[in-house]
Amino acid sequence: MDLPASIQAFIDTTNRADTEAFVAAFTTDATLEDWGRNFTAHDGIRTWNRTDNIGKNTRLELVDWRQTAADTYIVELQVSGDGYNGTGPMEFSLAGDRIVRLTISDSVG
Repeated sequence: MDLPASIQAFIDTTNRADTEAFVAAFTTDATLEDWGRNFTAHDGIRTWNRTDNIGKNTRLELVDWRQTAADTYIVELQVSGDGYNGTGPMEFSLAGDRIVRLTISDSVG
C-alpha cells in the first residue's frame, strides 16, 4: 500500500517550496491544528505554511506511516529547517483526494 497522494503531496510540495500546490493538497474547509493553534480553510493553511512550514525553509523526510481508520493516517516525519527540527507524528484525515484535517501535537500517535 502506498502513502495516500495528498499526504505525499504535503511532503513533496513542502520540499519544493511550492506554496500553491501545498495549499491545494487541502480541502477548502480544512483545519490544521499545530500544538493548540488552529488554522482553517485555505487562508489559514497558507498562513501556517508561511509562518511554520515553507516560510521556515522546512524539509520533510518520511520515517514511517500507518493507517488508523478508513481515512486517517499517522505519519512520522523527520523535520528540518529554520523552525522545528526533529521527528514527530502528524495525524492526517482525508476527504477524497485532499487533506481535511491535520493535527500536530504530543497526543498524536
